[in-house]
Amino acid sequence: MLHIRPTAPTEPTARTMIDCCIFDLDGVIVDTAKYHFLAWKRLAAELGINFTETDNERLKGVSRVESLKIVLSLGPITLSPADFDAALARKNGWYLDYINQIGPEEILPGVAVFLAAVRARGIKTALGSASKNARLILERIDLLDEFDAIIDGNAVSNAKPDPEVFLRAAQACGIVPARCVVFEDAAAGVEAALNARMKCVGVGSADVLGRAHTLIPGFAGLGLDALLARLA
Repeated sequence: MLHIRPTAPTEPTARTMIDCCIFDLDGVIVDTAKYHFLAWKRLAAELGINFTETDNERLKGVSRVESLKIVLSLGPITLSPADFDAALARKNGWYLDYINQIGPEEILPGVAVFLAAVRARGIKTALGSASKNARLILERIDLLDEFDAIIDGNAVSNAKPDPEVFLRAAQACGIVPARCVVFEDAAAGVEAALNARMKCVGVGSADVLGRAHTLIPGFAGLGLDALLARLA
């Protein structure tokens, strides 16, 4: 789904080298990865597949269709097109049951404060996520109105590391890619940001996100000016 707040194109300014912050959702804004894991594990068990947290790491930043292909490869199991679609629907139904119970308490520490600081500086904010449930999640955690554009799995054709989701987010905000920074917790997302010719902040550990321009453990206590200085 494409959700865009009306905006006029913005030219780069001397104010800062960054005019748009683009955020991934799962693992960056909110931790719904645990609910994805529970739903995929339930589906895998139904198919006779042992699905572990290590296996789940391979699904980070990957589309629902590609994720199911990875799960099936663990069998290995082959499904007919009809059964494949039905499996996707079952997994998503279980996941929706979980996230319909979440609220603002699920926002990761420091995220709301950092978003407010970015917006107070006049920097655009966008969401760039493979999730097809991004809008629902943002509504549940009361952050929907904190983004100038929302580009999710319903609005793009290509999964990360393809840069489509981030390029569309920048376009929706009227900002050129070189003036954007992406916040990502998945290796595929970091690669997508680099492919888009954007700066990238990895949210997590260097062993997974080492190609990001800089790393943060999370948003708690993160100062905007200090971060911008690291990206200069």
